[in-house]
Amino acid sequence: MQTFFVEIKCKLGKTYEVASELADREIASEIYSTAGNYDILAKFHVAADVDVGHFVAQKVQSIPEIADTHTIITFKAF
Repeated sequence: MQTFFVEIKCKLGKTYEVASELADREIASEIYSTAGNYDILAKFHVAADVDVGHFVAQKVQSIPEIADTHTIITFKAF
């Protein structure tokens, strides 16, 4: 199992639409609104053999209202 986070910058006024679409796709385990350079922080869990880059490109960045993403890969929980 791999855990990673994606910071998502939305097009202006589209944060709620993006969050709803992420929830509807049932791909994120947690979705948070944030303040700062990005609008949403989403947490994902995928199988060890899943390519994170392809997952993000195909499942997350395919939402039209997303302007930019920043992926944070985690190594160990303490």
